[in-house]
Amino acid sequence: QVQLVESGGGSVQTGGSLRLSCAASGDTESSYCLAWFRQAPGKGLEWVSALSRAGVTPYYADSVKGRFTISRDNAKNTVYLQMNSLKPEDTAEYRCAACASCRAGYCAKSSNVLYWGQGTQVSVSS
Repeated sequence: QVQLVESGGGSVQTGGSLRLSCAASGDTESSYCLAWFRQAPGKGLEWVSALSRAGVTPYYADSVKGRFTISRDNAKNTVYLQMNSLKPEDTAEYRCAACASCRAGYCAKSSNVLYWGQGTQVSVSS
């Protein structure tokens, strides 16, 4: 079992930045792929980014590539999502997720997520 707790959400203006954190506890010795998903009001769940435990290759959705950076500190069992140049369309609830693998978009499918965080709200105003 893995528990995921997000923090760092808030309200910013267009062009602003936020850093989300996701702290993992429980079975953190396993090599989980940690990912971020988001869900905007009235829309479906959207995969945002993922990073393996080794942290070598990050994966990003096209909508955030070049603006968001995912990283992780395994000593702290925490994954981060640095979000720069935020746009109103980035407004959503952001949820951390853990999957068995990052390869080939495996963790881009919500059906493959093993554990979910409770979410943190990000609001970007124009």
